[in-house]
Amino acid sequence: MSAAPAVEARALVKRYGRITAVDHVDLTVKAGDVYGYLGPNGAGKTTTLRMMLGLITPDAGTVKLFGRDPLVDGVRALDGVAGFVEAPRFYPYLNGRKNLELVAALDGGDAASRIDAALDTVELADRARDKVGGYSHGMRQRLGLAGALLRDPRLLILDEPATGLDPGGMRDMRLLIRRLADQGMTVLLSSHLMAEVEELCDRVVIISSGRVRYEGALDELIATTAGRYELRTTDDERAQQIAAAQRGIGDLERDARGLTFAAGERAATALSIALGEAGVGIAALVPRTATLEELFFRMTEEAPAGDLAPAGVSNDRRSATTDRHTPRAEEEVRA
Repeated sequence: MSAAPAVEARALVKRYGRITAVDHVDLTVKAGDVYGYLGPNGAGKTTTLRMMLGLITPDAGTVKLFGRDPLVDGVRALDGVAGFVEAPRFYPYLNGRKNLELVAALDGGDAASRIDAALDTVELADRARDKVGGYSHGMRQRLGLAGALLRDPRLLILDEPATGLDPGGMRDMRLLIRRLADQGMTVLLSSHLMAEVEELCDRVVIISSGRVRYEGALDELIATTAGRYELRTTDDERAQQIAAAQRGIGDLERDARGLTFAAGERAATALSIALGEAGVGIAALVPRTATLEELFFRMTEEAPAGDLAPAGVSNDRRSATTDRHTPRAEEEVRA
């Protein structure tokens, strides 16, 4: 079991009437990954997480956590797994510690012995005696994370943990997740906040309309956009005309910030010479790669429905789909 991926989903499908919320999703989260699960609101992220945890039954496909299927192995498949789907819920009239004591009682074992350490980790020890009803949104998110840590998880699943937080709260949540990952915990982070994912994650999957557009290493995705340049000149309109006439210059665009184009190094050098000969001064000519946000919008807004990105994308494995009729797990992962 220890050699199995932390999460392995194959051809997952979930339909609600005529709507296909999750459409043959494949993904693999390896032990030690900080894995970003990206998609616009309504793309099927939360539905996929619920299927991973056995909270809802797939219409087709399989999902395993450390080699175990929650719909076959029941709660045993959730050993070493914790987190929260959507916002964590607590009794607002009880204090933070008492809420965690209730979570620990449900989990059993030695969970209660980890309460103090969990509160310290999420930096809530000094507010543990205060009623949760008086907590800020960010404090409730951190308390949810503390509840997950009571299980001493190997895999932490977090659904939009920074949504609704102010910039300071987002920063604190990122630092906390990074610290847990550095301690060796595998993290599956569902989010639509690109800066959060780009800072934290080493591998990502991007979905839109329930389908995978890309899955793989984040740095490899960014590297696919190499070979683009930004150009600012003393006369961008004239520079655009000159660039359009040059061989090897493609995908030329101009906006208020200047020009961008695709080119090899030789073509970019030739363009700079041509601009100099034309008397157009170059303020800046720098290579650039696309941001994750740019790539995200390109994949989720520009790609035709059902068209998958070519690099690193899991193929549609309809022939491997298996109908599921097993009962769902009776217990949820508690945060």
